[in-house]
Amino acid sequence: MRGRDEDTGEFLSPSRSAQRRAALDVLELGEQLVGMTAAQLGRLPIPDTLMPHIRDTQRITSHGARKRQVAFLAKQMRKLDDDELDAIRDAMSKDGEAARKETAAMHRIEALRDALLGDDGDAAMTELLAAHPAADRQHLRQLVRNAHEERKRNKPPRAFRELFRALKALEAQGAAEADDAAGEPADEDGDESGHA
Repeated sequence: MRGRDEDTGEFLSPSRSAQRRAALDVLELGEQLVGMTAAQLGRLPIPDTLMPHIRDTQRITSHGARKRQVAFLAKQMRKLDDDELDAIRDAMSKDGEAARKETAAMHRIEALRDALLGDDGDAAMTELLAAHPAADRQHLRQLVRNAHEERKRNKPPRAFRELFRALKALEAQGAAEADDAAGEPADEDGDESGHA
């Protein structure tokens, strides 16, 4: 029996059907996780306690044993908070916030690459180097020159893609530095520099 609140008449806990639906949702999520590659799993906010269970399940090839192991994985996943499971689902979904942020970052990098290769490429390079002073100026300029040459000669866009990868690495480095700066604790006076 679930029991009812005497004052409001509402049920105190979810019904067995609702509990079963939630358990099946977690089981389906576990099956999706098992079907992913290590690189895909690395991009998801999966707790460290869950990763060994996912790897164990991926190694099993026998149908019955795999089914039991997936059920065990789901049992371990049900021990997690709903927030953690929602974060994993959001990161996996194509229309989730993480996917939107990643897509927006790709569009920014593509726009930056197009600006570097456009008519006003020098101004875009100056802005880029101002935003990322540690960037390898000579390498970036060489990639831009090579991309221009490839376009003129109708060659495959090797430097064009390499420029994108270099810009993506710069963005990732800038994001990591911003996260590190945000994570530094301020001292008692609120001064982050450590000076009194």
